[in-house]
Amino acid sequence: MDIKEIIIAVATVCAISIIIGIVLSIAEKIFHVDVDEKEVAVREQLPGSNCGGCGFAGCDALAKAIAQGNAPVNACPVGGKSVADKIAEIMGQEAEELERKVAYVKCDGTCDKRTDDYNYFGVDSCVYAAKMPGSSPYACKFGCLGYGSCAKVCPVRAIRIIDKKAVVDQSLCIACGKCIKMCPHDLIEFVPAKSTYRVQCSNLVKGKPVMNACTAGCIACGICEKNCPSGAIVLENNVAKIDYSKCTECGLCAEKCPRNIIKTY
Repeated sequence: MDIKEIIIAVATVCAISIIIGIVLSIAEKIFHVDVDEKEVAVREQLPGSNCGGCGFAGCDALAKAIAQGNAPVNACPVGGKSVADKIAEIMGQEAEELERKVAYVKCDGTCDKRTDDYNYFGVDSCVYAAKMPGSSPYACKFGCLGYGSCAKVCPVRAIRIIDKKAVVDQSLCIACGKCIKMCPHDLIEFVPAKSTYRVQCSNLVKGKPVMNACTAGCIACGICEKNCPSGAIVLENNVAKIDYSKCTECGLCAEKCPRNIIKTY
């Protein structure tokens, strides 16, 4: 190889490099996406569980919403106060105290309290069992099926199946909401962790049919509603419901309930 060929080869490589550089420079200007430094900083503080408990499609979406002012700095239920404080510092705001909430199963229908309707021999899944005739193998068609679909999706193992009924360990619950989305009978809801009284029934019928189906069912008698001095408990679709924003924790509802379905925690 003579010197001329070497010069041509070097020149060709240099020319190609220059062309590639120009093309990349043009592409960078065309496809450039501005990075919001606040969004990046907020995302670094979020736990990354992507649970959706905040109401957004994962931590990336929440970080973007917070950075744009479309979500509060304390929107992450998993991160709690420590994460909220860090994000508030990034956003130059004050983090309001976020009331801790936990998942709660609105059913007390354990094996010794409920009546069977038929034998179910299918897959151990509440979702599958709910597709069977009447949506449940038990006489109560609204209660916990006890096959643990909620427990299987809980990322922190805060739910256990005890005596064929789901029970939440509120000391472990991070309020991610995955169990709520999974339950086919809509039995799980968020309640304030500090709440003392909770209704353990979701049966939407009333009177004798409830008594025949489960000894722990609300019969919609209305005694709790009549005795509540603050109007915090009402009958909604034939089952007692507590408005915790009004509840004074007096305990009269639990004391007066003839079925003992309002429990203390």
